[in-house]
Formats: sequence, C-alpha cells, structure tokens
Amino acid sequence: MTINTHSARVTRSLPFATPDGEKGSIPPGPCLIEQIDARLVDIIWGARGQSSALLPVEDVQEAARSGQLELLD
Repeated sequence: MTINTHSARVTRSLPFATPDGEKGSIPPGPCLIEQIDARLVDIIWGARGQSSALLPVEDVQEAARSGQLELLD
C-alpha cells in the first residue's frame, strides 16, 4: 500500500484522543499528514517530527472544513 504524505498547517489547537483514552492536542503550526488507510490519518508535528497522532479521516476532514487545519499541497 502506498502512503500519501501532504504538508499542512494547524491553525488552532486540534484535540485528539490517545490510545489510552487520554486527551491530547496538536499545537498550531506546520505538520505532515499521512493517509494510513481509508479510515486513519497520521498527523506528524514538532521541530524534528517527534510527535504524531492517529485520527479518523472524518475528524481530519471536519478540521479542514472548519479552518482548523489547512492543507498546503
């Protein structure tokens, strides 16, 4: 399977649930988006790409519609 990677920018803090049920948030700033499969997207951020979170495709699409996430390519 081919993973597609795109450049993006988080404009407002983007909340997500961690695998252990805790809440986290992706801070505003540049990020990479990798479509893992039809249901999941990996968002990678940080100065060295040291942080990432798996989000459902629907959550990422809603963040893009609301302007919380801008796709750059």
